[in-house]
Amino acid sequence: MQSYQWPKDIKTPVVAKEPKEFKAHGDVRTDEYYWLNQRDNAKVIDYLKAENAYLDTMMAGTKAFQEKLFAEMKGRIKEKDESLPFKSNGYWYYSRFEEGKQYPIFCRKKETLEAPEEIMLDQNQMAEGFKYYSIGGRSVSDNNELLAYTVDSVSRRLYGLRFKNLKTGEIYPETIANVEGNDLAWAADNKTFFYIKKDITTLLGYQVWRHVLGTDPKQDVLVYEEKDNRFYINVFRSKSKKYVGIVADMNQVSTEYRLLEAANPTGSFTVFQPRQDNFQYTLEHFNDKFYILTDWEAPNFRLMETPEGKTSKENWKEVIAHRKDVYLSTLTVFKNHLVLGEVKDALNQLRVINQTDKKDYYITFDEAVYTSFVNVNPDYNTNILRFSYASMTTPNSIYDYNMDSQQRELKKQTEVLGGFKKDEYTSERLWATACDGAKVPVSLVYKKGIKKDGSNPLLLYAYGSYGSSMAPGFNGNVISLLDRGFVYAIAHVRGGQEMGRQWYDDGHLFKKKNTFYDFIDVGEFLIKEKYTTKEHLYANGGSAGGLLMGAITNIRPDLWHGVVADVPFVDVITTMSDPSIPLTTGEYEEWGNPADSAEYFYMKSYSPYDNVEKKAYPNLLVTTGLHDSQVQYFEPAKWVAKLRELKTDNNVVLFKINMEAGHGGASGRFDYLKDVALRYAFFLALEGKTE
Repeated sequence: MQSYQWPKDIKTPVVAKEPKEFKAHGDVRTDEYYWLNQRDNAKVIDYLKAENAYLDTMMAGTKAFQEKLFAEMKGRIKEKDESLPFKSNGYWYYSRFEEGKQYPIFCRKKETLEAPEEIMLDQNQMAEGFKYYSIGGRSVSDNNELLAYTVDSVSRRLYGLRFKNLKTGEIYPETIANVEGNDLAWAADNKTFFYIKKDITTLLGYQVWRHVLGTDPKQDVLVYEEKDNRFYINVFRSKSKKYVGIVADMNQVSTEYRLLEAANPTGSFTVFQPRQDNFQYTLEHFNDKFYILTDWEAPNFRLMETPEGKTSKENWKEVIAHRKDVYLSTLTVFKNHLVLGEVKDALNQLRVINQTDKKDYYITFDEAVYTSFVNVNPDYNTNILRFSYASMTTPNSIYDYNMDSQQRELKKQTEVLGGFKKDEYTSERLWATACDGAKVPVSLVYKKGIKKDGSNPLLLYAYGSYGSSMAPGFNGNVISLLDRGFVYAIAHVRGGQEMGRQWYDDGHLFKKKNTFYDFIDVGEFLIKEKYTTKEHLYANGGSAGGLLMGAITNIRPDLWHGVVADVPFVDVITTMSDPSIPLTTGEYEEWGNPADSAEYFYMKSYSPYDNVEKKAYPNLLVTTGLHDSQVQYFEPAKWVAKLRELKTDNNVVLFKINMEAGHGGASGRFDYLKDVALRYAFFLALEGKTE
């Protein structure tokens, strides 16, 4: 294989060393690049710019190819498009894109789709003059006249809350800064509004405030403050519209709801069921009772119900029992039906239960590897379920499904332009055996006709944290790799919940290393099955999946020809030891708290930054955003510097910093494709392909 010829004699950016010692539990760590956390230091900015310049020089030979890949992926997107409208409270809501424009236009029509269009927000106009612009949540008042919405123009996820009169077009003068983007709830009086304030240092939402439209935000009333910084909070309006709710949630550990009747906005919130360790629940209000999904004595969750006014757990009655092999993930309530989202063998299933006769059935699908989930269903009084379906070869599809007749109607399928033909590709589900005997699901897609002789390049992706399951859905961008001979695979490693709650429990805290070894074992398995070889095997993951990339390059650097780590969480100990860093305290249950010596030393044993050593590493491309609110830019910056210092090979380490964006990258629907094009050009260049 003739690989891309990297430019010769190009000096890597120089990073000064300023040793800083950290002492804990009798252990001393020396961090020579800690100073890079000074975001406002001109030397730091100069260094990051130098890294971007170095990357541009090293990848210069692929510039035309990147532009071709970008045009190719952009060419698959239907530029003039519209979301499937859904009806809520007398209006049809939808968003649409205009040709050549980056952002959506949010619209509605009264009663019928033939009514005149009302433009609520045109993000294209609003984003003019900004390098980054994101509209977060949008919420319409009960009388349909007022719109609350949030805006972030920095990519720090500190949103500003605004209000618009949809009858007159007036945007009200009050702006409330530093709020959560999607947590918005109107009371029933069409003037009182609840929102969450964020701590501007830790970026944790920690207070719920009540605002009355037309008043000075300085007069807003604090209605709830979360004192335990391990909990995240949310505010919402129930589907029944009867309640405003506040949820305090410690990920995968504990939940607590508070409810207030929306018709009494100045009243007090009442606790539904007090928080307990290892006790989670979510609820749906319906008529005079609540349905509850809970892991109380049910690791994979069970369904309960309880009357209004008797909400503590001793009043709960079981509706659907716990099952060891099925994870109960979601609940959607209708007047005559319940719809459960269930996960079994790493596949999402939809189960429909008739509320009257209790008969149930599963919605069936033809493909072996797919994902299905409930779409927008704001109406109780209907027998039509709207759900989404996709597979690794079937574009995202939205169906309206009659739950009585079991007939389905395809309402919209994402058009994939550029000559895509579904029948030219195939997907499959394999099971790899991990080193401890666990069976790890693997989802693959590739172009029909490839030979399983080890000659194929293969890109292996995974996440594996927080109980987040990676659905084997459709990715139109990957076609650019498949058409050039790549196999694309998702490793459903432990740390997600594809195989139920135990799958997550076996992949975090003191079992976190299972995530890394699962990924490595899947790579070895795909080589054994002759899908690829070490010389053609590539890996990609982002954020917590970027930690996975850092760990697997330390543990088995010989297994990968190239690795892309996007916004990677690689400095586990230092970050988790600093409660002022955004999101740290809420993650103790995921990674551990370094104040505990056992947790400290376990984290240190795998933390990518702490385990870089003198040895050969694969080719690496690392990405970050200067304004990243989830994983601070200085984590990958330090990691790159240390890798360059210690690695003993001639492979490249490239570092891309988006100086205008944060964790999610660019805000426009096309701009982010430039990052994808860079990533793909990197992999393909390592395969000797530059066209």
